Amino acid sequence: MSGAAENPILLAAGGTGGHVFPAEALAAELLRRGYRVVLVPDTRGKGFGQNLPELPLYRIPSGTPSGKSLGGKLLAAFEIGRGMVAALALLGLTKPAVVVGFGGYPALPLLLAARIKRVPILIHEQNAVLGRVNRLVAKGASRIATSFPATRFLPAAVAATVTGNPVRPAILAAADVPYAMPQTNLRILVIGGSQGARVLSDVVPAALARLPAELKRRIRVQQQCRPEDLDRVRNAYAQAGIAADTAGFFSDVAERMAAAHLIVSRSGASSTAEIAVIGRPSLLVPYAYATDDHQTFNAQALAQAGAAEVIAQDKFTAERAAQAFEDLLSDPEQLAAMASAARSVGRPLAAQALADLVEKLVAEHRTGEKTAVQSASQNNSMKRTAA
Repeated sequence: MSGAAENPILLAAGGTGGHVFPAEALAAELLRRGYRVVLVPDTRGKGFGQNLPELPLYRIPSGTPSGKSLGGKLLAAFEIGRGMVAALALLGLTKPAVVVGFGGYPALPLLLAARIKRVPILIHEQNAVLGRVNRLVAKGASRIATSFPATRFLPAAVAATVTGNPVRPAILAAADVPYAMPQTNLRILVIGGSQGARVLSDVVPAALARLPAELKRRIRVQQQCRPEDLDRVRNAYAQAGIAADTAGFFSDVAERMAAAHLIVSRSGASSTAEIAVIGRPSLLVPYAYATDDHQTFNAQALAQAGAAEVIAQDKFTAERAAQAFEDLLSDPEQLAAMASAARSVGRPLAAQALADLVEKLVAEHRTGEKTAVQSASQNNSMKRTAA
C-alpha cells in the first residue's frame, strides 16, 4: 500500500495456536501492504513469530490468574504489572500507530499500557464469546473485530465488525477443492485439536462399529489421536473391520479435510473457521470445559447455518453417535447441502478484512493527530496576535 504507516503496528498475542495463527496471518497481510509490524508475545510463549523470523519481536512479562490459589493470583497480578511497565517503555520506544490484541493473558499488559497512552486499540475475538481478556479491555478499544456475526458480551458502546478468523495458507489452498459427494467410499476425518481428543478416541470407533455392515464396508477413517490412545483405537477399528489410518499428528490435515466427506471435531475457533472455509459437513463435539462454554457457541453458529450437527460431550455416547453417523452417511444429498452451508459462512478473506480495519484506524489516528497539530498551531498564532 502506498503511504503505509511510518509508525509500526504492534501485534500482541501468545499462548495457544488459536491466538497465534490469526495474528501471524494479519502480520503477513500488513507486511504485504507495506506496513512495519512488531510482534509482542509474553516471555512464556515461544510459538508466536516462528513463521515470521524477519519481524522484530519484543517479549514482555505476563501472568495468568488461574486456579483458586491466592498466591498464584497475586503472582500473576505481579507479572502483569511488570509487563505493563515493560509495555509502557515499548510504546515510548516504538510509538505505534495501532496496537492489535488477539486475546489471552499474554496480550493484556500491552493492551492496558496502550489504553493508558491513548494508542488506538483493535481487538480480535476468535470465538463466538468475547474472551475474558478481551472483555477487560473492550470498552477502551477503538474497534472490535469478531469471527462470528453473533458474539456474546460485546460492549454496546464500541463498534464491532465481523471479519472472520484468519486461517493458515494451507487451508486457503485446500478451499479450492470442491466437495465431492460420496460414491463408493465414505471418508471420515476425526480431529480433536493438535493432539486429538480422548473422548473422540473413546466413542468414535465404538460408534462406527455399531453401523450396518453395508455402511461399515464403505467407511475409510482417518483419525488423529493422542499417542497413548493409538494402539487401542487401531485395535478397535481392526476388530470392527473398518479401514482406518490413525496417527498422533497429521502434517497434511488441510488436504485430508478437503478430501473428507464428513469431519468429526471439537469446535475451537481455528477448527470451526477451517471447516467453514474449506466447506465440509461436520459432526462437532464441543469441549465441555472451555471457558464460558465458548466451543458450544462456536458449534451452534455452524449448526444454525445448516452446516453441522452438534452433540454435547455428556451426550456423546457410542449409541447417540452411531445414530448420527448412520443418518448422515446414508444421506449424501444432506452431506452436500451441509458442505455448501459451511462454505457459505466461511470467511477466506478474514486476514484482508482485519488489515482493512487496521488501515482505517491508522487513517483515523493520522487525521486526529493532524487536527490536533493544526489546532495547536492556530492557538499559538492567536496568542502571538493578541500579544
